[in-house]
Order: sequence, then structure tokens, then C-alpha cells
Amino acid sequence: MQALVLEQPGSFGYREVPEPEHPGPGDAVVRVEAVGICGTDYGGFRGTMPYFSYPRIPGHELSVEVVAVGDGVTGVAVGDRCCVEPYLNCQACHSCRRGLTNCCEHNQTLGVHCDGGLQPLYTLPARKLHRSPRLKPEENALVETLAIGCHAINRGKPTDQETVLVIGAGPIGLSAVEFARLAGSRVILMDMAESRLAFARERLGIVDTLLATGTPEDEETLHGMTEGRLAEVVVDATGSHQSMSAALALCSYGGRLVYVGITQQNLSFSHATVMHRRELSILASRNALPGDFTRIISLIEEKRIDTRPWITHRVPFAEIAEVFPTLLEPGSGVLKAVVEMPAAAPGS
Repeated sequence: MQALVLEQPGSFGYREVPEPEHPGPGDAVVRVEAVGICGTDYGGFRGTMPYFSYPRIPGHELSVEVVAVGDGVTGVAVGDRCCVEPYLNCQACHSCRRGLTNCCEHNQTLGVHCDGGLQPLYTLPARKLHRSPRLKPEENALVETLAIGCHAINRGKPTDQETVLVIGAGPIGLSAVEFARLAGSRVILMDMAESRLAFARERLGIVDTLLATGTPEDEETLHGMTEGRLAEVVVDATGSHQSMSAALALCSYGGRLVYVGITQQNLSFSHATVMHRRELSILASRNALPGDFTRIISLIEEKRIDTRPWITHRVPFAEIAEVFPTLLEPGSGVLKAVVEMPAAAPGS
């Protein structure tokens, strides 16, 4: 069977890989139905993702159908449709023993540290499959993106009396918006691209937006929008060290800043006049927890989250190597692209 392989930055190709054998104890073989493309994949293509290694089969936002299970598997059965929790944790380190499986000391994320799901058949630990029989493949493929935003908002713990400022109107930022709204908070979305803010207003119903300038004027504008309070919770989903460094100035006194984006650059900010004076808390948010996936499946089933406006591009598996570079073009209009896998895997 053929898999899509990122041979090196900027170079995709299709490679013949063996079909999985019968799964071992605790594992399941799945047929991949749909794969979401995210910023990590774009970073791998550009060569800017710090955890990426090559060659690599990408793909970690997965909708799958179980086709075989190994001994001892009880949570899923053949024929089950599932989304995938793509963080392979060791189950033995200090973090795992404390239930912090999202930041396992030996974490292997599918499609980043190890090969991912842009292949027709795939073997996974069955414990990483979350049954979602009522979700469509494209909905399943968005659960992981939503989980990242869910976990970031959980880290910030906003209340219904607080304002959440989300910086960055890409998929992760918009997923954070979803869960800030579910928390009852007032949400303000900030981005440097008016086209992204317009999409958020028109397609997702986000009322309060702030066009970023990257200057101290952003603080002044937010000050006016919040009656002088600024934002009790700020979530920076940009991955830009300039934005991440400047974000502290947008936090209210006693506020919390959550970094969900990733940068390889150093951050700098004023300690005495901003962080210390306002007694700010800085939080990192990495991956997500199993309960986030379970919650999101229920929210989509209950139609409290509508994934339909998110998907702007659908690409057949046979065309993704050619189409992928065009998704990075500024005028592509892409928010979320989903790769549609073949209806039946070879030999099925």
C-alpha cells in the first residue's frame, strides 16, 4: 500500500509500505478515513517544527475505522469508528503516573516523532482510540484540533465573569474560542489579518475582534474594549515569539497567559513593570488529555460545536502531495484542510 512521506522539508512523495500484520496484544489495526492537516504539518513541510524528524509519514488528526483487534482489547471492536488521541505516552514516567499523559517525558506524537496516519491502514494502541460512531469522518478528523484548544482553556480556567483574549485566528486559536465561549466568558479574537477576522465573524459568529498592529496601540485598543480591565485570560496561539513576548501587556492584573503556540525563539518581557506588578501567571499548554476527547465527541454529537464552517478544503489522498504546497500560499483561504482517504484499503 502507498503512504505519503515527507522525505525532507519541502519534498513529499508516495512510498510503498507493508500492510500491517494482525495486531499484537492491546493494539488495533485501523483503516484511515480522513486526516486533518494542521500547523504542525505545515511546520514539518517548512522545516520549522522543532520536534519533527525526516523522513516522516505525517498525519495525527485522524478519523479511523477498526478492522482488527489484538488480544486483551476491550474498549473498541471491529467496525467501530473512532477518533485518535495521537500522543503515545510511556505510561511509566513521573508525568504519566500523575495522569499528565499529554506531557509524557517520552512522548511520541503520531506524524511528528513517529509515523502518522497518511496511509490506508495503520496499527495503533487501542487505548488511544475514542469511539465516536455518530460522528462523520470529517468531524472525527477535527476532534484533536479542538482538543488542543480545550486543554488550553482548561489551563487558563476562565469564568463567566472574565474576558478571554485569543491571539491568532488559525485553527488552534479558533478552537480555544469555542471552549472559552462554552465557559461563558466574553471572547475577543485578535489577529493581524483582517481576512481571518472576517471569516471568524461571518462563519463562526465571533462578535468581538481586534485587528492587531504589533504595537503598543493593541493594549490601548483592548483597554477601551474592556472598560480598562484588559483580559483576565490571554491565549496566544500564534507561535510568534514577538506576539508571545508582547502578550503579557494585554493581561489584566492577576491575569493568566496561556502559551499554546510553539516557538524556537527566546521570549523577552518586562518583569518588574508588567509581570511582577500585575502578578501574572504564565502557563504552557501541550497536547490534550483523554477526557478532552471524550468531552468533544459529546459536544459535537449534541450539536453544541458545529465543525462544518471549519473545513475549507477537501483533498483526495492521491492529490495531496501536489496540492499541499498550495495550502501554504497566503491567498489560499485555507482554515482547515481534510485529506479524504480511499473508501476501501487494499486487500479489504
